[in-house]
Amino acid sequence: MSTKSLIRNSEVFPSVFEDFFKPWNEMFTNGGSWSRALTVPATNITETKDEYKVSVAAPGLKKSDFKIDVEGNMLTISSEREDTKEEKDARYTRKEYSYSSFNRSFTLPEEVNQDKIEASYEDGVLRLTLPKKEEAKRVSLSKHIAVK
Repeated sequence: MSTKSLIRNSEVFPSVFEDFFKPWNEMFTNGGSWSRALTVPATNITETKDEYKVSVAAPGLKKSDFKIDVEGNMLTISSEREDTKEEKDARYTRKEYSYSSFNRSFTLPEEVNQDKIEASYEDGVLRLTLPKKEEAKRVSLSKHIAVK
């Protein structure tokens, strides 16, 4: 086997050691920060004449996992969840822990009636309704401009 074929094989089949040390290698090759995937749920925001609607895709959670706060004009949606799983056998005990969290903050427009914000969670989607103040509803979103 030539040296050339050895190099090609190592490129096609990564070393077991490379896979084992991958998290450490990533930490040091990215300026000292972990390059793990962020677990921030996808969010859609839509606006109608009467309200804003926020939809957050967060499957696998319960209603009690969410924390929704309004402070000033900042809406913050967050979740923290910790799971523990334990298996016992005559020869071993295995415990697994997992922790997941996210935090999303949005600046609320002035026309949102903060006292009437509502939230519901169904089928893995957190839905928030942010109604507009009455005076904001009266203002037309479209305007016709006459040509002179």
